[in-house]
Amino acid sequence: MPSTYEERHELQHKAHSSRRIRVEHGIAHLKNWRALARHLGRREHMSDIVQAVAGLLSHQQTVTLSRGFQA
Repeated sequence: MPSTYEERHELQHKAHSSRRIRVEHGIAHLKNWRALARHLGRREHMSDIVQAVAGLLSHQQTVTLSRGFQA
């Protein structure tokens, strides 16, 4: 347990930042999907679009994980 006010404040600040970054990333993902939804185009290309988006997300997650292991 932190003994000083400053230590407690720092721990609370870090915990708040950790929760906030998750929310900020969630909002960013929603904005990306909204932008994509406006530009989907013709419905007959939907399966190609879904596969492309899934590939991009998979690649993004792979890069994010590999950066986490390097830190």
